[in-house]
Amino acid sequence: MTKPNILIIMADQLAPQFTGAYGHHQVKTPHMDALAARGARFDAAYCNAPLCAPSRMAFMTGQHVTRIAAYDNASEFKASVPSFAHYLRRLGYTTCLSGKMHFVGPDQMHGFDERITTDVYPADFAWVPDWEAADERIDDWYHNMDSVREAGLAVASVQMDFDEEVAFHAKRKLFDYARKGTAPFAMVASFTHPHDPYEARPEFWNLYDHDAIDMPKNVLAPEDQDPMSKRLMDGIEASKVEVTEEQVRNSRHAYFANISYFDSKVGELVQVLEESGQLDDTVVIITADHGDMLGERGLWYKMNFFEHSARVPLIMAGPGIANTTVADPCSLVDILPTLLDLAGEPSPSYGEPIDGRSLAPQARGEAANEQATAIGEYCAEMTPWPVLMIRRGQYKYIHCDVDPPQLFDVVADPYEMNNLVDDPAHTDRATAFAAEVAERWDSAAIRADVIATQHQRRAVYEAMQKGQPKHWDYTPPRDASDEYVRNHITWVDAAVKARVMPGGVPNPYLDKE
Repeated sequence: MTKPNILIIMADQLAPQFTGAYGHHQVKTPHMDALAARGARFDAAYCNAPLCAPSRMAFMTGQHVTRIAAYDNASEFKASVPSFAHYLRRLGYTTCLSGKMHFVGPDQMHGFDERITTDVYPADFAWVPDWEAADERIDDWYHNMDSVREAGLAVASVQMDFDEEVAFHAKRKLFDYARKGTAPFAMVASFTHPHDPYEARPEFWNLYDHDAIDMPKNVLAPEDQDPMSKRLMDGIEASKVEVTEEQVRNSRHAYFANISYFDSKVGELVQVLEESGQLDDTVVIITADHGDMLGERGLWYKMNFFEHSARVPLIMAGPGIANTTVADPCSLVDILPTLLDLAGEPSPSYGEPIDGRSLAPQARGEAANEQATAIGEYCAEMTPWPVLMIRRGQYKYIHCDVDPPQLFDVVADPYEMNNLVDDPAHTDRATAFAAEVAERWDSAAIRADVIATQHQRRAVYEAMQKGQPKHWDYTPPRDASDEYVRNHITWVDAAVKARVMPGGVPNPYLDKE
């Protein structure tokens, strides 16, 4: 069996509910729509932690965050933990990362043969929360309401600069694979849009009628929020900083526009595959690290297990993938075993136990998995204890030792306005979920470990601010003396070797003397 190429295109903070591919009536995502129209769309895919770095570590390793101490945005991703890049490399894949992955620590590769851009965020321990002072903000790093109050148009931004670089280098590398006949390859192209700040270029902003922008369906007053949501509102300063309806509309308008921007990058990469004759041999996967509440329930950004924060898009299209929709819950830890299954290794030998399961059978159109479960763990800022989630069937259960539990029927109640935990008709279900939480997790032990790692990392960070600095931020290597036309690379040689024929037709000039 020929191993397919793999291209994973990852967004940052993209809630699937706000995409045309998942049925939103306004948001324009034609390229994601096209992939879903010929591939598999997973309708209950979740992140394993609604925060960037922990989610991405779970995604890369197939392991839940408490297993590998991936607690927050300053948790070290240890070099000894195998990633899907390691496993695919072992199977003969050429592996490449273009864009964001928020690796924290001195290892900035984690199994990739090449990393062709820097990251957009720092790689050190600057963002360590403090669970012994959980109500205190780290002002330089925590979200506040500025992204909402300042939302609108921009012709350039930090995130635009970064994503243009990600797309440019990813497209060039895909053409390189065609030039050199590199197969199989596995590339991750990871963009930072539509993550806030909600700043959008005019051509994407103008895709939408501002006055018709879809507004939040249910907004709760601060006094009506559950305790975790109250902490989140305090943490992002939403409980004391008022925003106007127009600022909310601006934010949603820009977010929708930036989803269309991300979708345009999906289109650019797929176009390169098509033009270079690689599309039919490539499985394309679209996903994200978490979602964005975008004002639903009165909340913003992520850091909770409500649907708009915790769900992610997951679309697969390519050789062997059926045109299907999958309702069963799944999560990002399932990506690693899925990739190995697609690569022809359904029962691989793992270096460490993993928590995921292969989704390839369902992507191929096989039977549903009625016991499919998605697990979430949040151990970062704005909570003093682990927040834990179980999604199975149509129900989601959320637990934190210091908060009342929550039980939702997310199929009948997608905006989670009706907590069923005290409903007599759901007593047995709530009791069973509570027992499962107690069996799965020791919250006190997790909390103790979180605090211990926070002490450890703060000590290292404080020391590293003294004396001569040593940064872990990744700088892509580049040797310009081996690029384009040089004394040892004639114009003729450079022109011929760089030429890619339409549709991947063999270059007839390569064999000429």
